[in-house]
Amino acid sequence: MSQPAAPEPAAPKAPSLLRSGLVVSVMTLLSRVLGMVRDIVVAAYFGSQSEADAFFIAFKIPNFLRRLFAEGAFAQAFVPVLSEYRTKFTLSEVRQLVDRVTGTLGLTLAGITALGVAGAPVIITLFAPGFHGDDAKLALATDMLRITFPYLFLISLTALCGSILNSYGRFAVPAFTPVLLNVCMIGATLFLTPYFAQPIMALAWGVFIAGVAQLLFQLPFLAQIKLLPVPRPNRRDPGVKRIMTLMVPALFGVSVSQINLLLDTVLASFLQTGSISWLYYADRLSELPLGAFGIAIGTVILPALSRQHAGEDLKAFGRTLDWAVRMVLLVGVPAALALLLLAEPLIATLFHYGAMTGDDVSQSAAALRAYSVGVMTFMLIKVLAPGYFARQDTKTPVRIAIICMVSNMGLNLLLIWPLQHVGLALATSLSALLNAGLLWWGLRRDGVYHAQPGWTRFALRLFAATAAMAALLLWMVPATADWLAWGWQRKAWEMTLLVVGGMVVYLGILFALGLRVRDLRGARG
Repeated sequence: MSQPAAPEPAAPKAPSLLRSGLVVSVMTLLSRVLGMVRDIVVAAYFGSQSEADAFFIAFKIPNFLRRLFAEGAFAQAFVPVLSEYRTKFTLSEVRQLVDRVTGTLGLTLAGITALGVAGAPVIITLFAPGFHGDDAKLALATDMLRITFPYLFLISLTALCGSILNSYGRFAVPAFTPVLLNVCMIGATLFLTPYFAQPIMALAWGVFIAGVAQLLFQLPFLAQIKLLPVPRPNRRDPGVKRIMTLMVPALFGVSVSQINLLLDTVLASFLQTGSISWLYYADRLSELPLGAFGIAIGTVILPALSRQHAGEDLKAFGRTLDWAVRMVLLVGVPAALALLLLAEPLIATLFHYGAMTGDDVSQSAAALRAYSVGVMTFMLIKVLAPGYFARQDTKTPVRIAIICMVSNMGLNLLLIWPLQHVGLALATSLSALLNAGLLWWGLRRDGVYHAQPGWTRFALRLFAATAAMAALLLWMVPATADWLAWGWQRKAWEMTLLVVGGMVVYLGILFALGLRVRDLRGARG
């Protein structure tokens, strides 16, 4: 394959990592907010009943596989190879790689989808063995999985399109795409439920419709950069073979937290009815800072790290990683503490309507406090793992993942009996802490992560601002009984006061102690 000196026209000046991160963060936050609205609507219609448990299993299985294959293994393997092709080869050769990857991935996914639809009863039994004694719940979950499983095929191809756009600095479009899932599910709940004998079936169809909409939405933007894929399966292509080789261990690497959550679901299926739903609502809230910022930072640094590694710029590589860690701590530490202190108020404000009871609020809040322990480390995993994948090192993360999965299962078995579903959430958080610690240690050992000057000053500012925010929240927050008694208007007003007040105090202390926006910009992507 030829390697011309100037493979592509000169690109425009790249935006700073902070600016790119904020673009992704705003779009992702919009999606997460709509996701909260979606969950409010679902909770009001279905609460924590057995039908809700059945849907969450039917949705969790393709969603788990999507995160594992599309956002986890595939994206982390594809982006570094695509970035290398951008650096070394012509646009036509890049297009050839995209076509062959699309065809190979699409053919593989089609086979997996066919097997998933045909084997839905077996899959439900494997993922939720606790359903085995409840024939009605098992049958309902199986019927819904046959509708939701093709979402894996659609959303994985969507993730391929998004990876291409991210590699070319078009971060906003892939970040906005998840909004369509929430819009479709909200619409299905509000408008399609009357047309089904079992109303919750409307949610399954909402997931399928969303997969089609998300894929079609990104295609025009790929056409703009002349990389609209024309599927041509070719497993023998060198680029395709490298991506497939990197994908196998990457399946366990960055997606270990999703595997842990799935193990939680399997064990929760044996607990009292409602446990799966309580964990789901708590997990949704704990993922808000992760999705709004942690994933955003991880998304924008992977192409930058891949280009820096391809260009052998080790100093820039280390600076980018250090910047990402600081940004995550700046958001993750106060977010984790706020979720811990405001667990009941948050659950009550968002979900205590319709079929959701006061006991459901208490049980979900207990799980949220346990998840809050791991919020910061979940975010750190998202920015530390790219430090390996950008260097096309997938062996180290898989070793770490195996250690963490074994630890998580051991902690699950140790904590589930005294703490029930809360023990499952706490085990997930503790295993995430171990995962992040091992990833960080490995990057330090390899000499690719270097702490930049100013960490002591940064840590003192962070501690002072977080402590001030916590003191304010403890002083302002009303009793849990009040949250359960108030209507949605009063809840929304009180929560707005708490959130705005906490943010003002936190940011105010940071800037009073000398933090400035220029300190946060980072390198150019």
